[in-house]
Amino acid sequence: MRALTWHGKHDVRMESVPDPEIVNPGDALIEVTATAICGSDLHLYDAVIPGMQRGDILGHEFMGRVVDTGANSTLKKGQRVVVPFTISCGKCFFCDKQLFSACDNSNPVENQDVTEALYGHSVSGLFGYSHLTGGYPGGQAEYVRVPFSNVGPIVIPDGLEDEQVLFLSDILPTGWMAAENADIEPGDTVAVWGCGPVGLFAIQSALLMGAARVIAIDEYPGRLALARKLGANTIDYKQTPVLEALMEMSGGFGPDAVIDAVGMESHGFAPDTIMDNIKQTVGVGADSGHALREALMAVRKGGRVSIPGVYGGFLDKFPLGALMEKGLQIKSGQTHVQRYLKDLLHRISEGELDTTFMISHRLPLEEAATGYHNFHTNQNDWTKVVLKPGMV
Repeated sequence: MRALTWHGKHDVRMESVPDPEIVNPGDALIEVTATAICGSDLHLYDAVIPGMQRGDILGHEFMGRVVDTGANSTLKKGQRVVVPFTISCGKCFFCDKQLFSACDNSNPVENQDVTEALYGHSVSGLFGYSHLTGGYPGGQAEYVRVPFSNVGPIVIPDGLEDEQVLFLSDILPTGWMAAENADIEPGDTVAVWGCGPVGLFAIQSALLMGAARVIAIDEYPGRLALARKLGANTIDYKQTPVLEALMEMSGGFGPDAVIDAVGMESHGFAPDTIMDNIKQTVGVGADSGHALREALMAVRKGGRVSIPGVYGGFLDKFPLGALMEKGLQIKSGQTHVQRYLKDLLHRISEGELDTTFMISHRLPLEEAATGYHNFHTNQNDWTKVVLKPGMV
């Protein structure tokens, strides 16, 4: 089959690779009909996530048709399914509590010493996202093996197009959980750093959850325009000092809740960002946390901090004093996708959630490398890229 493979920083290639096969009785094989490039894929593209190996198949947002199943799978051939990016067994202590991204059984232990050094515990398996998360081949391919297929995939009813439901695989539930983790109360002012796909879904979700005002922070005019269409106020951090603007817009208190939808490669002109980027370049630091630091300083006393943005290792200059003295609450983590699928699918079916507004480009799978390059270098115009096998 054809698949997009990783070969180093800014080096991804479409190659012919062996077809996947059923390995375990709970497996299913999916013929991919649509997949997407995620903002967190750019962390792999920039080679700042550890544990990648040359030839790894990328992609964790995908859906398709079931073409084969193991003996214990409840899926049936021909069903259309969306597959969560988190791989979860459904039976361990954490899955039983619906903490699916903390699954104890889906990540092989070959890198346990590294993951425990970085995170204190092993993490769940993820599709197409480094050998720290299991080394599972991803979905930017013609076919994918899906382990634990009774737990993850959700069957899509007739009448819904692929593009309406594709983002159930990651960015829609991630944006929803980001807003949920902010514990939004009616009348709240919520600030969101980053108007990429997750940030945009977090904005949409926060407004649905009752926020009176959402303030979106980014540098790209196109993304800020999308945020305004959703109903957000916006700040261009290149043009306006963010902390001063947020204080003015919140009556001097600061936002009630803040969401960092940027993560480990935040950009800016502040001295802390410059030092972070130098450390990333020379390989002595993993994360650039300007957006998170700014969010912690901006949120009001007693406020809530939600972190859906991906962080891969350690962060310098973390304002722990502000966290403690202001009495802040923080919630973060990889998304427990399976927890949200039924509700979000229902909201899509009822027209409550628009999931297609951010798609800027549709490309054949064979042009995935071009999609990565353009998504990386022109984030103003390339908001979200959908890849389709067999598209001409």
